[in-house]
Amino acid sequence: MAICCAIAVACSLAIGARVIPPAEVLAAVFAPVGTEAEVVVRDVRVPRTLAGVLAGAALGISGALMQGHTRNPLADPGILGVNAGAAFAVCVGIAGFGITALSQQVWLALAGAGLASGVVFVVGAARGREPAPVTLALVGTVVTAILTALTSAVLLLDSASIASFRFWTVGSLAGRGVAEVSAVIPFLLLGAFLAVISPRALNAIALGEELAASLGHRLVLARLAGLAGVALLTAAAVAVAGPLIFVGLISPFVARGLVGPDYRLVLPLAGLVGVVTVLVADMIGRLVIHPEEVQLGIVSALLGGPLFIWFVRRRRLAGL
Repeated sequence: MAICCAIAVACSLAIGARVIPPAEVLAAVFAPVGTEAEVVVRDVRVPRTLAGVLAGAALGISGALMQGHTRNPLADPGILGVNAGAAFAVCVGIAGFGITALSQQVWLALAGAGLASGVVFVVGAARGREPAPVTLALVGTVVTAILTALTSAVLLLDSASIASFRFWTVGSLAGRGVAEVSAVIPFLLLGAFLAVISPRALNAIALGEELAASLGHRLVLARLAGLAGVALLTAAAVAVAGPLIFVGLISPFVARGLVGPDYRLVLPLAGLVGVVTVLVADMIGRLVIHPEEVQLGIVSALLGGPLFIWFVRRRRLAGL
């Protein structure tokens, strides 16, 4: 899968509205001399590809974390209200303050995603209750519904914002630059750290919460750390690429199908699968109506739906 990632990265740098030979891609990356092809590769495709790598890895890992902590193979990282919170914040920024620059919208998306997931955690743990996965999922569903309704209301009241907002909310890597990628890296690193320390607890939780507690795992602390990692990783991915459907849902399925249920292997492999999924979907979007472009979120949904149905119908994979 690491080799597949390397191939996907190389193809993402070479394929687009203008196909650039591999030799020119290598020269543009490692020994630039200022040709037009080098400008395309270094200024457009390298940041776009890096954004795809970060978003895909974040969504794959966060999906595996979410499914492990909820013990639900159909759980999606977006159920914590992260996607809806990011969309609402960007919508308010566009309609209320005229913020249309992607570099500024990234910060709005991060803030909205963080606030939404914070509300879900606070409400889910009200009155001293443990923030159980089922409670968080229910609260996240309610928060998502409220924020989605508010977003629709803002757009209806300010129809001029729809054109600017719709290109962000579908999900895309187009126009992403170094500024957008740099803004989310600290959140990705912190989320990745929380994921690195989670596999032992996830493997124990898979055996049952009572058995996990008897083995000495502090379930409340482990769950808070894991779900905080989900929120951070998903918020960063949504901020840099928009809400991408099915990536965080399918990547853990593929990983478990390849290596089984051991989260020491599932988490990193899910990240690699997410990278390949995002980059391949982005390349398909660039080529399918060449020289125009289909947004990444549309392609991922069209590919992910049938693939997910196939995975669910396979008993062995569904059983994992």
